[in-house]
Amino acid sequence: MPSTEIGHPEGPPPAEPEAPAELSLAAEFPPATRDEWRQLVAAVLRKAGRTELPDPVEEVLRRTVATGVTVAPLYTAEDAGNLPTAVGVPGLPPFVRGARAGAAGTTAAGGADTDVPGGWDVRQRHADPDVAVTREAIAADLDNGVSSLWLVLGDGALPVDALGEVLADVYLDLAPVTLEGGTPAAEAFLALVEGRTDLAPGSCLGLDPLGLQAATGEDQDLSDLAGFARRAAAHPGMRAVVVDATVFADAGATAVEELGCALAAGVAYLRALTAGGLSVDEAFGQLEFRFAAGDDQFTTIATLRAARRLWDRVGDASGAAPAARAQRQHAVTSSVMTTRHDPWVNLLRTTVACFAAGVGGADVVTVQPFDAALGLPDAFARRIARNTQSLLLEEAHLARVIDPAGGSWYAESLTESLAQAAWSWFTEIERAGGLAAALSSGLVGSRIGAAWAERAERIARRTEAVTGVSEFPNPAEVLPERRPAAPPPSGGLPRVRAAAGFEELRGRAEAASPRPAVYLATLGPVARHTARAGFAAALFQAGGLLTPTGDRAGGLAGAGTTVACLCGTDADYAESAAEVVAELRAAGATRVWLAGKPSLGVDGVDGHVYAGCDALAVLRTVHEQLGVQA
Repeated sequence: MPSTEIGHPEGPPPAEPEAPAELSLAAEFPPATRDEWRQLVAAVLRKAGRTELPDPVEEVLRRTVATGVTVAPLYTAEDAGNLPTAVGVPGLPPFVRGARAGAAGTTAAGGADTDVPGGWDVRQRHADPDVAVTREAIAADLDNGVSSLWLVLGDGALPVDALGEVLADVYLDLAPVTLEGGTPAAEAFLALVEGRTDLAPGSCLGLDPLGLQAATGEDQDLSDLAGFARRAAAHPGMRAVVVDATVFADAGATAVEELGCALAAGVAYLRALTAGGLSVDEAFGQLEFRFAAGDDQFTTIATLRAARRLWDRVGDASGAAPAARAQRQHAVTSSVMTTRHDPWVNLLRTTVACFAAGVGGADVVTVQPFDAALGLPDAFARRIARNTQSLLLEEAHLARVIDPAGGSWYAESLTESLAQAAWSWFTEIERAGGLAAALSSGLVGSRIGAAWAERAERIARRTEAVTGVSEFPNPAEVLPERRPAAPPPSGGLPRVRAAAGFEELRGRAEAASPRPAVYLATLGPVARHTARAGFAAALFQAGGLLTPTGDRAGGLAGAGTTVACLCGTDADYAESAAEVVAELRAAGATRVWLAGKPSLGVDGVDGHVYAGCDALAVLRTVHEQLGVQA
């Protein structure tokens, strides 16, 4: 009788399978060619109604990610043919793969040493003018994963003369400090640390006169930079100057304008520092670069990789030693992508941006709290911001792989495209006399304004979505309240946010009493009208409008509005739209919209809402029709 006990099967154990000498993935399938893929794509596009297709067909699917830079739907080894033959290795020129080689010392299974990076510097920003609140917040940050501080000093932020009190409990031999506040803040910090030799490397005085000129429109003097740089150099690892490219990103620049302006600012600072007596290598060692990290993760990854390559090229042309040319990067989650409404979605945006910054090789990362667009963040928002980084470092082990995007045909191609386009823009700035002159002449503002106008058009038409604002708004949400933050410098480049146009309209509607509404007059059964009614409801709610719904004109009287939108199928429109429009007008509707394209040819309606329409223009018109005050 065979045994039934576990571990004692009847008969001898099966033979071990023999491993093949060579493993070929998908060997059973014939190789697919690019032409075959193109034929399939063309068939799908023709089925969707496209009769005229470009050659090659994938051009119709290209997407713009920055000025002059597009991405294709497919990348293969063929696309790597025109890329540089060598992008280097981490820690060596041209630094595309990272400014650091990593931190050796960990031991992998089997006892072999592995070279893994030690992660990045987790930096938290503090600008609350209440010194006691800021001291408490700093203590909580440093006790819970933050490794360096970013302090904003000046009007409306931390008082300059309170810097010593703010840092009284901070171990400066462990936690570097970066400042924002110009020469007064730099002087205050240098006075505080004068004579000390135990400061943690990584602090920065944060001097950025050209960034201030960009923000205020006022000319700045660069002659003091060399003096501050020499004083900073007395403390190993301290830098004096930051090239803050986020001022350009906050004005609506794409990655190309941001990179080009950062290069131009860096070169201007190199000239000022060397003119003040510093060597080329010393000047390079005094600069830190700050870039915006957005929720388009691959563009952010490629931007940081391209920035290192471009700066290495500047260093090579300047005669700097290879080690001095490694760019120190501070990535900050973008302010342009943050929203005031449905701010919880910002948690997702900043997580994606932080991920991209880490994968892109940033040395320092700051995650802005999810409520940053509302005012000064509270303790919960700061905790989530720092824990976002801790999770990616400690739980997701994101920093255990150096340059994980390296070798990807897509990532390498995008890196190269951004670098080429940014270099072209940088040389245009140089031909105009440098960044200061290009700011004064309006060249930079005009270029960034054109880039933002192109993106703003996509946002207005909702082909670029802002989740929770232009798409999937929550009309019943109650915003968290925050104390107001100090207004940023103004007078120069504008500050924009992707959600601002919709949020402005929504704010007006929410402030009105009673709340304005658009009545959705549906035709036919739910299965027929639900798609267009749902589309119309989301569009009008994005402007803060209520959207009561009813069958034909039956619910208009109770909706408390004189604006209606007809929602149904093409067949329903052909059969009864004219009749329902007449019913709506008889019931008191002064304006009737139709959910569908103008090509439907429905008589008697005042406007149309459809995928790709200018939603902001529609909402502004409806606001006027309803008498919503601007």
